[in-house]
Amino acid sequence: MKIHKIGIIMNGVTGRMGTNQHLIRSILAIMKQGGVKVSDDEIIMPDPILTGRNLDKVKALAEKHGVARYSDDLDKALADPANQIFFDSSGTLQRAGFIEKAVKAKKAIYCEKPTAVETKEAMRLYKLCADAGLKNGVVQDKLWLPGMRKIQMLKEQGFFGEIMSVRGEFGYWVFEGFVGDQQAQRPSWNYRAEDGGGMVVDMHCHWRYVIDNLFGNVKSVSSYQATHIPQRVDEKGKTYPCTADDSAYATFLLENGIVCHFNSSWNVRVRRDDLFTMQVDGTKGTAVCGLRKCWVQHASATPRPTWNPDIDQPIDFYAGWTEVPDATNYDNAFKIQWEMFLRHVVLNEPFRWSLKEGAKGVQLAELSAVSHKERKWVDVPAL
Repeated sequence: MKIHKIGIIMNGVTGRMGTNQHLIRSILAIMKQGGVKVSDDEIIMPDPILTGRNLDKVKALAEKHGVARYSDDLDKALADPANQIFFDSSGTLQRAGFIEKAVKAKKAIYCEKPTAVETKEAMRLYKLCADAGLKNGVVQDKLWLPGMRKIQMLKEQGFFGEIMSVRGEFGYWVFEGFVGDQQAQRPSWNYRAEDGGGMVVDMHCHWRYVIDNLFGNVKSVSSYQATHIPQRVDEKGKTYPCTADDSAYATFLLENGIVCHFNSSWNVRVRRDDLFTMQVDGTKGTAVCGLRKCWVQHASATPRPTWNPDIDQPIDFYAGWTEVPDATNYDNAFKIQWEMFLRHVVLNEPFRWSLKEGAKGVQLAELSAVSHKERKWVDVPAL
């Protein structure tokens, strides 16, 4: 058996996303399954080292999950030639400094989104990697969610006919923290612009790659953002002012004429199929997906409603939809992309989700903010 043992510096994974999705459900899951299978006699086996500024935190995380290597000395980890990949899941505003160090150390670079809060900076980081000839990638996990894959499958099969519009609804109620039994379920920095927080810089980066990959390139944007909750309570129990947007309402016009409208809010109570739902309307059929499930209604099965507000609606609109069955076993979306990046680094297989793709998401977020500020449609130029 040929084993490609590849050291991975996992920086800043003590947070919720880094621990759950990247460490436990991706890298440790890959190790548990016996590595990434290349062939019957060849595998890629990750060998993680956890790094962070707080040694007690990374030590506790490593010991809890049986990770042998951990350190608060990132420079030493970067100097080790056995560590071929640098992964960053730290705060957005700290990412540039870490990537610059990793580039100097000639590591392949993979990181969470957003890669920056400004397009210029995001493109600078991409060019640093590209000019150094380093493989690089950004997390774009929602592309591998079962709901999204089912939408893509339907599109490839011609189910929709001509797609006309897409509607996305995302979010849930994030508790403000003023009531003891309803403590905030998201970190306080998410609501401070000075710390890189904000709904637009977070979710519009997601919507960019979802739209670009599933429906077409974004041509222009009209966006309104709001801070509906002015104060929240932080992790220490102190009240703080919210300086970042917590909700965004945006319309994206694509080059092919498709209109996409996405509402994103941390101040919405859910009465829909999932925390995120997306409806795709086509001339021949419509699909509605959540994170995992998907329902369809063909043109032939579309009911004929009659507008009559004087009686209860006689049609059960939910009854006219058919659930799309699982076509395969759907693995964790983060893990799928990790395996693809590992194959890219070791086997030089194609990987198109580079830091430039991440910069496109930052660009859309930045231009959405311009649209909000100037109260107008803003064109999205090619990068």
